Amino acid sequence: MNNFYKRVLTSIVLILLLIIGFFNNLVWLLLLTVISLISFFEFKTLIDNIWKENFLKKLIINLSFVFYLILFAYFLYISNRKDVIIILSVCIFSDIGGYVCGKLIGGKKLTKISPNKTISGSIGSFVFCLFPIIYYFYYYKYLLNIEFNYLIICFVFILISVICQLGDLFISYFKRRSNVKDTGSILPGHGGLLDRVDGIIFAVPFGLFIYNIIYWL
Repeated sequence: MNNFYKRVLTSIVLILLLIIGFFNNLVWLLLLTVISLISFFEFKTLIDNIWKENFLKKLIINLSFVFYLILFAYFLYISNRKDVIIILSVCIFSDIGGYVCGKLIGGKKLTKISPNKTISGSIGSFVFCLFPIIYYFYYYKYLLNIEFNYLIICFVFILISVICQLGDLFISYFKRRSNVKDTGSILPGHGGLLDRVDGIIFAVPFGLFIYNIIYWL
């Protein structure tokens, strides 16, 4: 099975797990816990490779990441699942846009931190991240009968894409320092779990926080 089909099959399995989690609190909690644990151990491996002899620095960085992952899992667990779906959709479409436009258009590199990322890919992420506005429009206007300024919502979606891309670059920085291509090999065709959720674990809490602010305004 070549790498492309492995990626597709793995993506389908992950999507199915997410769908089940959205409708079952126990599965959702278990899923968030597993994601957080695996992400931590993959991140810890990177940090331990970079600062092998600096115990204090490793401890501080690893503990900081653990604390953040706990907040991430808790925040997602208590949040409205439909809001989570919207933010996840923005992150997923942002990632798809970056991959598609980066591959098809190519061009100038975005940064030395991640050589595969291009300016065209980054722009593609901003364009594709707006696609979930259709679901947002249907859910909030027709199901909840809530009116929002959609220019503001588009701006929020773009901000979420920015955080998603920065999260990706953040983990890419540590991968580059650790001289590895992937954070692990747990997902066939994808690499490590952290390779797939690096942008999401930073962008989703940010997006949900912004949503809560909008609700109060």
